[in-house]
Amino acid sequence: MARPPTERTTASPEGSASLAKPWVGAQSTRGGVILSMTILPTTITGSLPKPRWLADPEVLWAPWRLSAELLDEGQQDAVLLALKIQEDAGIDIVTDGEQTRRHFVHGFLERMGGIDWSRRVTIGIRNNRYQADVPVVIGPILRRQPVHGREVRWARAHTRRALKFTLPGPMTIVDTLADEYYGDRRALAMDFSRVLNEEARDLVAGGANVIQFDEPAFNVYLEDVATWGVAALDSAAAGLGTLGCSTAVHICYGYGIKANSDWKATLGDEWLQYEATFPILAASTIDQISMEMAGSRVPLTLLRLLGDKQVQLGCIDVATREVETPQQVAACIRAALEHVPAERLSPSTNCGMVPLPVDVARGKLRALADGTELVRGGLAAPIGRP
Repeated sequence: MARPPTERTTASPEGSASLAKPWVGAQSTRGGVILSMTILPTTITGSLPKPRWLADPEVLWAPWRLSAELLDEGQQDAVLLALKIQEDAGIDIVTDGEQTRRHFVHGFLERMGGIDWSRRVTIGIRNNRYQADVPVVIGPILRRQPVHGREVRWARAHTRRALKFTLPGPMTIVDTLADEYYGDRRALAMDFSRVLNEEARDLVAGGANVIQFDEPAFNVYLEDVATWGVAALDSAAAGLGTLGCSTAVHICYGYGIKANSDWKATLGDEWLQYEATFPILAASTIDQISMEMAGSRVPLTLLRLLGDKQVQLGCIDVATREVETPQQVAACIRAALEHVPAERLSPSTNCGMVPLPVDVARGKLRALADGTELVRGGLAAPIGRP
């Protein structure tokens, strides 16, 4: 049986009940969606493992195993399974598990004009951390039709939980393509900002409560983040708040794969990339910052650089197949509460979980929800819905 979200309030420093900015936009009150005042709302970064009947398991860019005539139905079934896994675990803000996308970037780009998929080339991405086969930009970027409209409507129709939908961020898109037309990463990013904003608006109309832009490249190209990365991000998110939607950006140290683990080993005793980017993001229009913490060497004091932003805190380490205990998750949350008040904290995963075995992912989600409930129990008493 799926666990219902737990609704609680938290005490202000003066001891009186206070209501913080909601974690999801005004759309959460429409269509029977559950979530209004949940304290420490749990969520996931985005992806979940794909069923082995849909795609090769535990592999990035895994090819589909179903024929073209069966693929749509199989993907829809996989989304239903992803929603159920999250609901059964007790996750408050759910995603579609990115079950219709082979990769979080290329899944969005496949329907874009100006990109030649027949001319895939191998390039180094994330500052040459690893090699990837990518398509080539050969003309102006065009969005001829909605990309994920059907997916968001399908997910919205099959869950009453708040729904987060993920999109790749402009800088990370630019870093995952070969460009033979623009010759300017900033100009290409700003064009992608335009089409991302168009897509995000359609996703909100389809029922998304949170739009999250994934920007792992923000932890790599620190100077570009300052000069044009956050500007492109703000452009992609422009106006979404007025539509009743919350916005987020996810910045991590990558999937739990060897190339990323090897890179992390070179970063020293303290990982200080967030020290450069958090102050800039604190001045941005984005509502929520999703970050890696569990198993990392990120100093918790850097949380204070985010000002009054909401924080999706990575309390689940996706780089290990060891399932956390609820007590470990609770300890991660309590440590963060020394720097961020509970009303601005959302326990989450460090990154996407698509490379993990499905049973490991299930266990990690249960630990996330159970560990969060341990902390909630010490913060406040339940209240009824208004």
